[in-house]
Amino acid sequence: MVGLGGSAVLAAAAVSLMPVGAATAQVTAQPVAAVDASTLHVQVILDKLGFGPGVLDGKGGQSLTAALRGFQTSRGLPVTGKADRATLKLLGRYRNWRPTKVIALTPGMLAGPFMPNPPKGYAEQAKLPGIPYRSPLEKLAEMFHTTPETLVALNSRQTPLKVGQEVIFPNALPTSRDYDVDDEGWRRTLAYLNVDARQPVAERVVVDESEGVLKVYDASDRLVAQFSATMGSSQFPLPIGTWTIKGVARNPDWSFDPKLIAGTAPDAKEAIVPPGPNNPVGIVWIDLSKEHYGIHGTPEPANIGRTESNGCIRLMNWDAARVSMMVKPGTKAVFQR
Repeated sequence: MVGLGGSAVLAAAAVSLMPVGAATAQVTAQPVAAVDASTLHVQVILDKLGFGPGVLDGKGGQSLTAALRGFQTSRGLPVTGKADRATLKLLGRYRNWRPTKVIALTPGMLAGPFMPNPPKGYAEQAKLPGIPYRSPLEKLAEMFHTTPETLVALNSRQTPLKVGQEVIFPNALPTSRDYDVDDEGWRRTLAYLNVDARQPVAERVVVDESEGVLKVYDASDRLVAQFSATMGSSQFPLPIGTWTIKGVARNPDWSFDPKLIAGTAPDAKEAIVPPGPNNPVGIVWIDLSKEHYGIHGTPEPANIGRTESNGCIRLMNWDAARVSMMVKPGTKAVFQR
């Protein structure tokens, strides 16, 4: 991929990032490929501009292609899905948003609780006080819109996860944290997920099954944001039509109804799964006028766009948080093929 000025390939070796004093949360990496900084730079800029390229991992793929197509559409460029010369020229205006940042770990960044081996059954999860991250490494990856494997690739030596340790991260830092919210818990969630306080106002959202994305349009019918999404399955197809957003539940619990979840055991009972970033609906639920359907987050961001859902629209936690800030009760939600 053509660079944006000054980008180079970041060397990487097989390493492990190990939380000091937390042997149960140790992550030992397998050999990983180098992160291409030119690709990462494009991803970072698109992410900051509201055209989510998937996880920030320095790799191409369907999510990056979709993000480029969305950005090109929004700027009136030829829609190629590639980082071509015209696209790079516009993205180059933001080249000062460098692909990575070196950040010293703080106590808050490493704060738990953590649960290395959470139960898989919803009935067992319902007995827990919350569904937290499995390890500090998983938390750090989500904070910077990436994966644990990418953090391993970016840091080319044994890197202890301890306060004061400098770590290379994808540059997911927001331009503003001036959140206009009264809920202190939600404010903390937005801050640690590095969600920008400045978001466009949605006139409508469009969930496009053929493209695998959720698009956000403003009152002037301009495409102002777009995010990769997982939607529907053969058993629970996307409900095509025009719906409305009823409201937003922040850091929600989740009501498990075995009739609505594919592959559920015949004797499964209803359960209430407590809140947490690894709750089945992630950190936010955007309720729709279509009963039982919503737009929500996920505990597995790298799987977005690559797995099926039970009819709902699943986004990465940080993207779901962004969408929740753009919409309000009554916002239209158009589902199309």
